[in-house]
Amino acid sequence: MSLSDHLRVAGVMTSEEARALLLEEVHRRVHMRLIEELGPELSEGNLTPSELRARVNTQLQAALEEESTPLSLADRVRLGEDISNDILGYGPIQRYLEDPEVTEVMVNGPQRVYVERFGRIERTQSTFIDENHLRRVIDKIVGEVSRRVDESSPMVDARLPDGSRINAVIHPLAIGGPFLTVRKFSKDPLQVDDLIVNKTLTPALARFLEACVVGRLNVVVSGGTDAGKTTFLNVLSSFIPSDERVVTIEDSKELQLRQEHVVSLEARPSNIEGKGEVTIRDLVRNSLRMRPDRIIVGECRSGEALDMLQAMNTGHEGSLTTIHSNGPRDTLSRIETMTLMAGFDLPIRVIREQMSSAIDLIVHLDRLRDGTRRVVQVSEVQHMEGDVIVMQDLFMFDFSMGIDDEGGYKGTLKSMGIRPQFTDKLADAGVVLDADLFEAEAFARVAAHR
Repeated sequence: MSLSDHLRVAGVMTSEEARALLLEEVHRRVHMRLIEELGPELSEGNLTPSELRARVNTQLQAALEEESTPLSLADRVRLGEDISNDILGYGPIQRYLEDPEVTEVMVNGPQRVYVERFGRIERTQSTFIDENHLRRVIDKIVGEVSRRVDESSPMVDARLPDGSRINAVIHPLAIGGPFLTVRKFSKDPLQVDDLIVNKTLTPALARFLEACVVGRLNVVVSGGTDAGKTTFLNVLSSFIPSDERVVTIEDSKELQLRQEHVVSLEARPSNIEGKGEVTIRDLVRNSLRMRPDRIIVGECRSGEALDMLQAMNTGHEGSLTTIHSNGPRDTLSRIETMTLMAGFDLPIRVIREQMSSAIDLIVHLDRLRDGTRRVVQVSEVQHMEGDVIVMQDLFMFDFSMGIDDEGGYKGTLKSMGIRPQFTDKLADAGVVLDADLFEAEAFARVAAHR
């Protein structure tokens, strides 16, 4: 009698739970058998993907036929799909990577798999067999993009072939791990109309931001983790005229620009000898020699902030980037700190003068408690007064409207009724801003109109 039968007879679990445990036992047994039988063929890479899939399916069906455990047709199909995913795909998380409703997959050790749907996190019923099973999936992912993860380098950032970004942490850093996080890459990137439908921004703000991008203002998109900064940056980049040369610089490629004249650069970590690293800062400096009309840095995290400021101040207007921060004012503090990380002993006032001269606009996003991602503040960076950078809020999210019965925020983005100082700069570039964008009541009417 199997373990599941013993537990069912003893009354420890229901027949459904015992059945699930039985299927897990069969899954483990057949999976390990295929790993032993196909091990060399899986690792040597001598077979094409179609040949390998046919070989795996043949061995899998033979193994299931020899199973002594009685299986229904539905159980057999499910086991075949799950084991095939383990061998050819990314195991238990493969189904979530293929699910268009899932935006993020979080694996907290072999027994706990979470996903994000519609901005909310939920635990799934999927599990890995053990830590070794999870490690094989992680090794497969990072190996496909020529990265490595081991005890000497227990953390890794990489991306799947479809562009989805992954982060993995293993022992000895991961207690109870390994841990794996996958932020999925949208095959059909969101457009500005999608963000309007999702209430991330309003039609009026979309018109305003399009004018700012076309008018070559330097824009920083700020926000916390998972606030939608990269998606928003991708939408902003869609406003760039098609006749301009754009250089994108990212740690892991995520931007999906639709323009034809785009050059994409991606940072590279050091090799096993600790050599060959190419940083974001290296790429920013190199991009200045590539005759860019626009420079888009996926995210400034360190000393590259100084190079980005210099680029913005030396003829590369219209540059875009993102910053992790809690608000527009905090964004400037973060850039100041990152500039100091470049290793130059610059006076604080000099750095602030560089920022006030380079940055025109900060758009701050937040992921609210209802799971939605919204633009909550848009601020203009104006000038220096003493040692302080003067900022002016142009648009603010109205939290005072409260929450509806379903827990969603009723508020929307509202104009502060103030025209930005860069209006003349845009006019010189041939871009005219409608006056109603900055009149609170008129903005509300435009925002409500689709």
